[in-house]
Amino acid sequence: MQDFIVEISDYAKGIDPDFAIIPQNGEELLFTDLDSESALDERLINAIDAIGIEEVFYNGGNYSPDDYRLQMLLKAKVRIPVLVADYLGNDADYNQAVQYNADAGFLAFPRVSSNYDYLQIPTTVTNENANDVLKLSDARNYLYLISDGGYSTKQDYLAAIQQTNFDVVIMDAFYGEDLYTSAEINALKTKLNGGKRMIIAYMSVGSAEKYRYYWQDDWKLHKPRWLKKEYDGYSEEIWVKFWKKEWKEIIYGNDDSYTKKLINVGFDGTYLDNVEAFYSLYFDE
Repeated sequence: MQDFIVEISDYAKGIDPDFAIIPQNGEELLFTDLDSESALDERLINAIDAIGIEEVFYNGGNYSPDDYRLQMLLKAKVRIPVLVADYLGNDADYNQAVQYNADAGFLAFPRVSSNYDYLQIPTTVTNENANDVLKLSDARNYLYLISDGGYSTKQDYLAAIQQTNFDVVIMDAFYGEDLYTSAEINALKTKLNGGKRMIIAYMSVGSAEKYRYYWQDDWKLHKPRWLKKEYDGYSEEIWVKFWKKEWKEIIYGNDDSYTKKLINVGFDGTYLDNVEAFYSLYFDE
């Protein structure tokens, strides 16, 4: 998986040197030999622009810091920004969650109890500012809004994002089956207060999603060998053998690849989900 992420980065940055690469979870990947006690893996650290992490201080319950992950992230934050999306069991913990992350040097996006699926925009922006955000290290806050299910139309969804002052927005690249246009993405790159911001596209690299443009109906009967097994809890996803050439060609390296589509419409980077596929899949091919 480290190789895969570096390959995606090399391809994307070869086209747009400012294109940001942000893996989510799988924090052991940041270290040599996947060993949290070893040094940071320089090749990977140099290939990515930040790391996103879920549930560090809150995991749907009371304050319960994951010390194992926290120690890795504290080492990593010296080199790259750390974006934390905690999930609150008690909405009253929102401000405290922001503070815990600020004390650790992380950017916080606490999700209230009704926002498990990343479908709500918080009513307030932490550390709101009018500064231009041209790289992730400039950011003081972020919005993680990959589901448009809370909005009746695409126009409503995009307008809701436009009317915010978040420094970074992580969103899906598609509305239904349709890729957003360059005009639609560019219109989101200015905060309500006039400052510039970054628009980052979600992309799963450890699982195939049955509702994406690349999915072929005949795979139901003739499953490609690089599709591994069902993703428990997510009926529309299948874990992949991410090291296989066929999957890599879907993700990067050609004009029809997912990454190239993101670059073509003007996204400022990509948020790589399910990189933790290596936990259970890499050694049991």
